[in-house]
Amino acid sequence: MITFKTNLGDIKIELDFDNAPKTAANFKQYCEEGFYNGTIFHRIIKGFMAQGGGFESGMGEKTTRAAIENEANNGLSNTRGSLAMARTQDPHSASAQFFINLVDNTFLDFKAENVQGWGYCVFGNVVEGMDVVDKMALAETGRYGFHDDVPTNDILVESVEVA
Repeated sequence: MITFKTNLGDIKIELDFDNAPKTAANFKQYCEEGFYNGTIFHRIIKGFMAQGGGFESGMGEKTTRAAIENEANNGLSNTRGSLAMARTQDPHSASAQFFINLVDNTFLDFKAENVQGWGYCVFGNVVEGMDVVDKMALAETGRYGFHDDVPTNDILVESVEVA
């Protein structure tokens, strides 16, 4: 169990090592190393998702380890409350950034092993604190530098506990 202690409340996450072993282990390692402490949820899109894991307050980007293999072909779906890896257009570019699905986003699921079909790897679920995630979804957002959908008030990950 992973607990994200945020300035809006706690979010408890259960990782799925059976279906996404490399991705779950990668995320857990970042948590154990304290990487997410002091980061913000830097992208919130109402009716879609809340993204975090890559930036500190003021949108300073954190340095990550190497990208990991996309395990989206694992049968898991981007449903409300699921945790998935964020990435660039390259299907195998995920490192530390993740997002929590605010609604069912099954269009993000794996379809085929090509650039258009890889999808976004689900590797866990929020098991407690979805009310906190729903509070995040209400945040006022705007543009910050080159980034859109940035909360105007920081949604801060104060600390992360791994049990």
